[in-house]
Amino acid sequence: MSPASKAASGASDWRDVPLAPIVLLFGPEDYLASRARENLRAKLRASDPELELSALEAAQYTPGALAMVASPSLFSEPKLIEVSGLSAMTDDFLSDAIAYLKDPAPDVTLVLWHSGGTRGKKLLDALKACGAPRIECQALKKDQDKTQFVSHEFLAARRRIDNAAVRALVAAVGANLSELAAACQQLISDTDGLVGSDDVDKYYGGRVEATAFRVADAALAGNAALALSSLRHALATGVDPVPLVAALAMKVRQVAKVFAAHGSSAQLARELGMAPWQVDSARRDAGRWTSEGLVAAIKALALADAEVKGASRDPVYAVERAVTLISNSARR
Repeated sequence: MSPASKAASGASDWRDVPLAPIVLLFGPEDYLASRARENLRAKLRASDPELELSALEAAQYTPGALAMVASPSLFSEPKLIEVSGLSAMTDDFLSDAIAYLKDPAPDVTLVLWHSGGTRGKKLLDALKACGAPRIECQALKKDQDKTQFVSHEFLAARRRIDNAAVRALVAAVGANLSELAAACQQLISDTDGLVGSDDVDKYYGGRVEATAFRVADAALAGNAALALSSLRHALATGVDPVPLVAALAMKVRQVAKVFAAHGSSAQLARELGMAPWQVDSARRDAGRWTSEGLVAAIKALALADAEVKGASRDPVYAVERAVTLISNSARR
């Protein structure tokens, strides 16, 4: 979600959860919900190290449990109550939570995690009406969102990473957000200075996605020797031809999208559903291509896609032929 969209919806950033009596975490991405909870715990413990932490499961809730854990303790320590499973909450929890909103306990912070869906809409509406901060924990599905995530991880650590390295890291480990975050932390801990694509390749170059994009980058650049040597290395280490063809197809589609397009990188990124750095990269590749060459590459990839998925007895030959044709079609 963009900063403007967050402001319009009343949502706050999971990296900086505001202190409030009641906070809603909304969305299915458990990693972001976990980071938001950690952020809030750290803030509360900084104010009072004696913070008392309690956890409830809304899907297995018994009547009166919320009031019991929210009641003052013997020494009146501040409390943090974390409730998960709101998407499957019991009717008893729904009733108790709505009642609690009308009279929150003093010195208590209540954090509610709803992973999505329509269950408990009455409670969600009540939380909105009372002004409780809402922290969006939506899955990061687009590469643009994942690249922003990586950039922010390095920015928060006061480290620099170049655009090529960001792209390589997302390609290598971007399928799972917790893995992507762990990869960021490993590079931050184990490297010095500016993190480049060579650093990413050192740690994650063996991943299927990274290997596939290395082949695709060389092919689109017209470097047949590097493309084929990278391809043969990938195949020798067990990479399946299917993701190799998929990476090639994605790169060629991006070049085709920007081939005759005009406008700034930001403008085209919005119009074409790409990240600005993807637009810039595709434009650099497009300078090596003619419209006839792109048509030939698209046809070769369509054939290769069918062959690696069962239409040919030799999928390895199919992907090698496609890589060779694409590499030779680009203008050096």
